[in-house]
Amino acid sequence: MPGQIFYRERARIGKGQKRPRFMLVAITGLDMKVYGKHLRKSELEQIAKAAGAKLVLLKGGEGKQKGKEEVEVVG
Repeated sequence: MPGQIFYRERARIGKGQKRPRFMLVAITGLDMKVYGKHLRKSELEQIAKAAGAKLVLLKGGEGKQKGKEEVEVVG
C-alpha cells in the first residue's frame, strides 16, 4: 500500500489570497520529514507524486459546536 499524506484546508484562508491554503496534518507509510506546515495544493501534489503517495483531504466539522464534542481515547 502506498503512503498517504493527510491535509486539510486552513480555516482563515480564502480562495484568491496569495497565501498557502492547505495545512499538512499527518503522513503514514513513508519515511519523510516535512519542514513546511502550510503548503499550496500544487506543492502537496508534487511531494505526493515524487514519494509515490496518495493525498487525502480531511473534512472539517460543521457549526458552532466544532471541536467541542468529547472523544474517548482507548489505549
